[in-house]
Amino acid sequence: MLSSRRTELLKLIVEDYIKTARPIGSKSLCTALSCSSATIRNEMSELEEMGLLEKTHTSSGRVPSEKGYRYYVDHIMKPKELTGEDVLKLQTIFRNNSLMLSDTIIKSMEIVSELTNYTSIVLGKSSKNNRISKVEVVPLDKNNFIAIVITDKGYVKHKKMFIKEKIDIVEIKQVVDLINKHIIGTPIDEVSSKLEYEVKPIIGEEIKQKEVLYNAFYNVFTDIKNSSNVKVNRTSNMLKGPEFNDADKIRKILEKFENKDMIHRIEEEEDDEEGSVRIYIGSESEFDDDMTVIKTKYSIDGEEGTLALVGPKRMQYDKVTALLHYIKENIERK
Repeated sequence: MLSSRRTELLKLIVEDYIKTARPIGSKSLCTALSCSSATIRNEMSELEEMGLLEKTHTSSGRVPSEKGYRYYVDHIMKPKELTGEDVLKLQTIFRNNSLMLSDTIIKSMEIVSELTNYTSIVLGKSSKNNRISKVEVVPLDKNNFIAIVITDKGYVKHKKMFIKEKIDIVEIKQVVDLINKHIIGTPIDEVSSKLEYEVKPIIGEEIKQKEVLYNAFYNVFTDIKNSSNVKVNRTSNMLKGPEFNDADKIRKILEKFENKDMIHRIEEEEDDEEGSVRIYIGSESEFDDDMTVIKTKYSIDGEEGTLALVGPKRMQYDKVTALLHYIKENIERK
């Protein structure tokens, strides 16, 4: 553990660097710590030897190291009190009873992205309690249709279907009726299997355009299952920060946000303690050594998911932690 003066010094350096992105010199800290510049330089050297600070190539000042951020998060930082304006923006979403739960979660995280300029990620997880309650099809024209899948938890998924061959609308309705008859109450993850082994043989007996229609619906359910509840917001805003001045680095990070497997690793990293917000700094996460991932998990009537914010290591840890706590509490109460 650090002495009280070194603790305060590290706190000031971390929080100042988060705000300014500029290395911190000893002179700027004299007034705050009521110490001479020489004393502060000595203390900064000690913190550097401990691995909590590091020098940059362009300045004599210091910046927090990854270890320094970790010490700050674990021993110094306290969640920041949200402003009335921030709370009002989020409460506008939470009090909107016309929104489905999934929309409430996504819109609240979109607001957090606006408030912080970090990338927000919503990762939903299908559960045994998230079951199909209804399937509908809405024709757009003779070849294009919208398939709508509704679950018992109020989640609504829709997917556009394109059927090249001319199909009688009566046959489409017959297929929808058969699907509803056999898969209502089925967990989302098991629908494709049930279509293959229970619905397909019946369609083959009763529907003329059996192969075309079956494939169309099978593809819809497979797409919904594979893409379920992954929402990424504002991937580029945070890359305008001074630490991202290399085009190749920016390209690699953007590619990671487009990689669904990489995004899902955020969800898989360590089981969270119940109710906690977890912070992964730099190399602690598989995402990127120059980034921080802050996440929490939610559980609502058996429906689970992960809320995450991704930003530079120079992140507003206190504000992000408070925002995620606030959103988790409000959506689980909804």
